[in-house]
Amino acid sequence: MGDLINAVILGIIEGLTEFLPVSSSGHMILANKLLGYRPDNEMIISFEIVIQLAAILAIALVYRKRIASLLGLSQETETIKGFSLNKQSRRKLNLVHIALGIVPALGMAYLLKDIIKGEGFNQTPVLLSLVAGGIYMLVAEWLVRSGRIRTVSDTMDDITYKQALIIGLLQCLSLWPGYSRSGSTIAGGMLVGTSYKAAADFSFLMAIPIMTVATGYELLENYKLIKGDNLPFFIVGFIVSFITAWLVIVLFLKNIQRIRLKHFAIYRFVLAALFWLFIMR
Repeated sequence: MGDLINAVILGIIEGLTEFLPVSSSGHMILANKLLGYRPDNEMIISFEIVIQLAAILAIALVYRKRIASLLGLSQETETIKGFSLNKQSRRKLNLVHIALGIVPALGMAYLLKDIIKGEGFNQTPVLLSLVAGGIYMLVAEWLVRSGRIRTVSDTMDDITYKQALIIGLLQCLSLWPGYSRSGSTIAGGMLVGTSYKAAADFSFLMAIPIMTVATGYELLENYKLIKGDNLPFFIVGFIVSFITAWLVIVLFLKNIQRIRLKHFAIYRFVLAALFWLFIMR
């Protein structure tokens, strides 16, 4: 029963933190420490892959119509002043934007995979990245709100190829464990002139292919560790992570104008303090 309760706790943490700019890796390291799991526990490593897969499915569900449109599987139409228009013909965002956004991080992750797995998840780099990511988000939001950076792309469909590429390059910051993929891309989008909402939408949409590739790669290496005796642990974590992630994404997008990046930055600083107290001391 204890392991099932831990599965619920970890599933909730993954679902809550994977797509918010607060660093899911930092949370998972802290949670595993408090729950008594060693960082080299192979079952926990596999479990984290499974609950991350659940979070990917949740975000794919939220953006299912947009994904279908990008893949040419949707023929949605809308009527404007009596004329029926195909939505796809009016959209600028396409698969090229997504590719520009994810290829830099995927390429860098492949080149640095040994360093990331070896040194990246050590305590000091994660603590520093929590703080550095918070400062990065504060600066990005301040530059936009002070008028030093002008918003030129109000919606995700207004994002240009150049903006998508720069966001993709800035996403490479998230390879530093604790920095946050969504934090690097949402703040990065604002730095290149996209609105907060457009940056969040693009960040979440990019998460689907990039996380699918990363999680799929890890799953191929660790799937043998998912055995019959620990299957309930994995199933419970998967279900809880999926439901939690779906709720978080829907609520975040619904209330996005009320929640600023500075709130997440302050939270990261608090998390860094807890990380230092419980992990590093």
